[in-house]
Amino acid sequence: MGIKNYGDLSSMEIDALREIGNIGTGNAGTALSQMIGEEVSITLPEVHIMGYNEAIEWIGGPEAVTAGVLAQLKGDINGIILTVQKLDFVNLALRAILGTEISSFSELDELQISALTEVGNIMGASFINAMSNLADMTVNLTAPAFAVDMQGAILAVPMAVYGGQSDYIMTIGGNFQCKEQKAPCRILLSPDIQSLNHLLRKLGVIDE
Repeated sequence: MGIKNYGDLSSMEIDALREIGNIGTGNAGTALSQMIGEEVSITLPEVHIMGYNEAIEWIGGPEAVTAGVLAQLKGDINGIILTVQKLDFVNLALRAILGTEISSFSELDELQISALTEVGNIMGASFINAMSNLADMTVNLTAPAFAVDMQGAILAVPMAVYGGQSDYIMTIGGNFQCKEQKAPCRILLSPDIQSLNHLLRKLGVIDE
């Protein structure tokens, strides 16, 4: 038997998704380290299944301005992955890659936007590759889209696409550390319900 929405997830199924979050975030941190040429560590991530409004509050509130890098999942899993980059994380990446920093998102130029898009793309792809390998699935990502907006507006995209199927989303959060600098980063994963069932079957936590 499969699930009809995220609210039907059992504790065992949620634990399986948490394991994906832990492994995926670790891979994302390793990929970021390789990209910027600096050692990057990450705290043990928090992985939650929560409602969209609760998720918005968890990552800072609907009016907090952040950068977001969004890609769509295609293949054995269909859905969306979104990396939410707060200002501290943006500056950690920009200092390492370009030797620059900003005091406001309005200062971002094309070169900085390109760098941050690539950061989000590499982190998202590394996360999805870890999940694909763990579950022996084939998942591809579309070209990433970059946006700076209030978090409520950024999250409106997965809500519009998948909100009719479920009011829940998988949220992963941890603190990245490079040298003495710490910066939070959030990853939000929203597979559609059919894909979520397929993933859980491949992980062996629900019956075929």
